[in-house]
Amino acid sequence: MTPRRNISSGSKWEPLLGYSRAVVAGNTVYVSGTVGVAADGSVPEGAYAQTKRALEIIRDALAQAGAELAGVVRTRLFLADMADFDAVAKAHGEVFGEIRPATTIVEVAKLVDAAFVVEVEAVAVI
Repeated sequence: MTPRRNISSGSKWEPLLGYSRAVVAGNTVYVSGTVGVAADGSVPEGAYAQTKRALEIIRDALAQAGAELAGVVRTRLFLADMADFDAVAKAHGEVFGEIRPATTIVEVAKLVDAAFVVEVEAVAVI
């Protein structure tokens, strides 16, 4: 079996749910669904700001794993309301415009908290 390494963000939810912010397996990093919560626990206003913050959290997890945004090969974005598509797409495009990972965007019935409007997953290679 390929050695694996778990990356923690320190979230109180990780031990409760039994998950990691990211998992490194071989030269691949799998980043869990990430919402745009600020370090102080507040939720930024709007889909653009939440997407940017989620991508910052993902960037930090990738760095802990020895990867970077340029290594992202796949993203998945879950929107609470497809009306936020333009704002989410703008934030995603600002980060990944030249990288251009394979991407899926879907609308879901709801996210874990009504304050969150977008959740982002990523897969990267080191």
